[in-house]
Amino acid sequence: MGKIIAVVNQKGGVGKTTTCVNLCAALQLRGKRILLCDCDPQGNSTSGIGVDKSTSPNTYDIIMNGEKAENAIVKTKYCSLIPANRELSGALVELVNMEKREFVLKRALEPIKNKYDYIFIDCPPSLELLTLNALCAADSIIVPVQCEYYALEGLTDLISTVKAINKRLNPELKLEGIVMTMYDPRTKLSLEVESEIKKFFGNKVYSTKIPRNVRLSEAPSHGKPVIAYDMSSKGSRAYFQLASEFVKSQK
Repeated sequence: MGKIIAVVNQKGGVGKTTTCVNLCAALQLRGKRILLCDCDPQGNSTSGIGVDKSTSPNTYDIIMNGEKAENAIVKTKYCSLIPANRELSGALVELVNMEKREFVLKRALEPIKNKYDYIFIDCPPSLELLTLNALCAADSIIVPVQCEYYALEGLTDLISTVKAINKRLNPELKLEGIVMTMYDPRTKLSLEVESEIKKFFGNKVYSTKIPRNVRLSEAPSHGKPVIAYDMSSKGSRAYFQLASEFVKSQK
């Protein structure tokens, strides 16, 4: 039985897409069948694994045009992908008047769910209809959290949203885990943020922390996950470790 995981945080710049791309690639290297669904109109997951953003059909087509999800899948050496581009931003307006608008993505992914071990959804950096669709389609969420002052406040808001979705739309949605990103153990702030989040969420916080790393920043411009761009880098080693921890947590 396949599992759908939304990688979500309403704050931008927290390493959400970086986590999506690199965790997917690391899991595929471990022999898992992985699909990454890019649900962000910026299309950064798409370009981050070297796929042209103009590729069609794409996420917009499966949400708005009734295209079968299997027809939109692009196979790459890093993972399979349903691509996205700016066209997807139009769905925000077009979905508003659609019946059962929160479940369009869920219906689209259902026929292919069992063909993969894990389907990851890269969500936009906001809590709007595309993110809501992802949360209604998902079995669980992974939340990348940047080690900064406002992190806990944003995380609290997100968990409140998840609880509301549990009540009204998706009672099965669970918190898979929280991954600390842009972590620098030399700074007091990183240690304080980690301590506060662990106080509230305990073992839902992954032991693996993603460090600040130049290679992580460079890899997307080459259309590669960091594990393909520089396998020996700190960022690459961290995502391999996160993939191992994730797989263990599924048993």
